[in-house]
Amino acid sequence: MRANLHPVIMDAKTQKAELTRAAIVGAALDLAAADSLEAITLQAVADRIGLSKSGVFSRAGSREALQMAVIEEFGRRFIADVFVPSMQQPKGLPRLNEIVRRWFIRVRDVEATQGCLYTAGAFELDDREGPLRDLLHDEVTRWRAALRRTVLQAVEAGHLKPDTDAEQLVAEICGLAMALVHDTRFLRDPRAAERSQRTWDRLLKTYQS
Repeated sequence: MRANLHPVIMDAKTQKAELTRAAIVGAALDLAAADSLEAITLQAVADRIGLSKSGVFSRAGSREALQMAVIEEFGRRFIADVFVPSMQQPKGLPRLNEIVRRWFIRVRDVEATQGCLYTAGAFELDDREGPLRDLLHDEVTRWRAALRRTVLQAVEAGHLKPDTDAEQLVAEICGLAMALVHDTRFLRDPRAAERSQRTWDRLLKTYQS
């Protein structure tokens, strides 16, 4: 009987450990959003969730490991909110439009209050060489590559002009999103997302077949 219960006990312990680690990363992400990646310390996170500093270390590792986990978690949440649901749309312009729409909505509903690690982190780490910058660079580069593939699919489907410069269009989409982060967070403009959507609709017309 004891042997049969052992896997259940281990699963419960594993689940608890995973939930604790998720809480640690979530608290660290809140710190980064409120202040910066530099604001993340083991002690600060420990104070937020009622653990000891050693307890945080045993579950998340060093401060740098925790900072890296925060970048990865932000990317996971971003992709889950913006990219994954958009895959339900047909390849081409419907999918590209949905990605942009969901990105603007996320900025309006999430980044407006919690900040955008892709944007703020880039400014924070732009002149710092090291693993944190490399990881954030990789995350942003992968996102832009996914956007580029979506644009190229729209060209292949005949939805966008054959001579569409995918890199240029991706840069323009990212520029719109960065401007939206600025206007929602700094200017606190409640209509910023609406304006960004109108700008995208107008920009898209110049690329459509």
